[in-house]
Amino acid sequence: MTEQQTENNGRILVVDDYPMNRLKLSRVLQQQGHAVEQAENGQQALDMLHSEPFDVVLLDIMMPEMDGHEVLAAMKADTDLRDIPVIVISAVDEVESAVRCIEMGAEDYIPKPFNPVFLRARLNASLRRKKLRDLEQVYLQQEIMLRQSEKLATLGRLSAGMAHELNNPASAVKRGVEQLQTAFARQLKAHLLLDKLDLSREQVAQLNQLAQKAQTRATQPDNLDTMIRSDREYELEAWLEASEIAEAWTFPPDLVSMGYDTAQLEQLVAGFEKEQITAVLTWLISCFTIYTVLNEIGEGAGRMTEIVKALKTYTYLDQAPVQNVNVHEGLDNTLIMLRSKLKKGIVVHRDYCDNLPRIEAYGSELNQVWTNIIDNAVAAMNGQGEIFIRTHYTGSWITIEIEDNGPGIPPAIQTKIFDPFFTTKPPGEGTGLGLNISYNIITQKHHGQISVKSQPGQTLFQIKLPVNQEKED
Repeated sequence: MTEQQTENNGRILVVDDYPMNRLKLSRVLQQQGHAVEQAENGQQALDMLHSEPFDVVLLDIMMPEMDGHEVLAAMKADTDLRDIPVIVISAVDEVESAVRCIEMGAEDYIPKPFNPVFLRARLNASLRRKKLRDLEQVYLQQEIMLRQSEKLATLGRLSAGMAHELNNPASAVKRGVEQLQTAFARQLKAHLLLDKLDLSREQVAQLNQLAQKAQTRATQPDNLDTMIRSDREYELEAWLEASEIAEAWTFPPDLVSMGYDTAQLEQLVAGFEKEQITAVLTWLISCFTIYTVLNEIGEGAGRMTEIVKALKTYTYLDQAPVQNVNVHEGLDNTLIMLRSKLKKGIVVHRDYCDNLPRIEAYGSELNQVWTNIIDNAVAAMNGQGEIFIRTHYTGSWITIEIEDNGPGIPPAIQTKIFDPFFTTKPPGEGTGLGLNISYNIITQKHHGQISVKSQPGQTLFQIKLPVNQEKED
């Protein structure tokens, strides 16, 4: 047996209700080097196909209970069996029967009595097509795995930065809770003391006004430089000591943060008796501390909510593969995901089109494209530089441009950057799949276009996407 004959050998299922036909076909096929199994009716054939792998089915049409047409229809309706080639071998030598079988999905139609040489040629052709389809399926599965692997690698690269981004506000919230416990205890002590001092109705009203001022001041940033702050604290402490206020040294830092100077402090204490001032200042500062810490906790919780929302939207969790996508939102979420890398020295400029329409797209895959391009730009600029993101809308297409002012891509490799496994990064730092997958996402999944122009000081990626996928299909 020649090497080519060995390569073309397969596992064949012969389906025929007549024993002599099955035996004759099996002998011919075995002589040609094939492995052969037999089924005497349609149901037995389907059962065998579900339990064992076969490369080709040789199917008779005229069978009792379940004829060949029914077997063929059942196979093509079954996702596990539809790709197995079927060659119909039948004594019904009619054009109408042959056409019907071909239309139902049969690979070929051979009338009985069959010619062994003719059968070999048709069978070998079917086996070659089957092997090509199997190779194509393996390739597609590998491509899906590579895409998923690169997506996981992208998320992995982002995870450390996201953990840092979440840790900061989480730590602020935890620290704030601890500060609140101390501030509440201090305020309760001051409140009990004030109750013993028999404040007048006018003094209580003044305390309410002071509390409102403290609440407002807690939401305003403190922009004093170190020298000015130090001078004001010294002045306030000197005034409090001169006024013989108990624990004078504990009040100045918070009073300065609240915006008080000596003149304002004099006005504040003028409405209270000397023995009341320490309790009033303690109560007021504890109010300010509580409002300040609550504001910080709110900002920290809001920051965590923003990050989690961006992460969920970035990955499009729990959504259909194709969504009505806001491209600006996807770009912004990607920038949030990359914030830990960008804030070290990258300035991002956004020039978004006002009337950019939503598009039918694979949202998660598009975000992977933005991540790959922006992350590469950050790496190329060594964390220092500028990125410009622009969007345009013309006709039925939108255009996204991502530009950086890094060193550029050498002309010799610009034609290779979209090739699989091509990377300029050191071993272990890049798979060489990011831009190749980005290219496939844009061109194959979205029927769009992606191109790059580069020179020293400028690298521009331009992506064009159709607004409506169905119209472009």
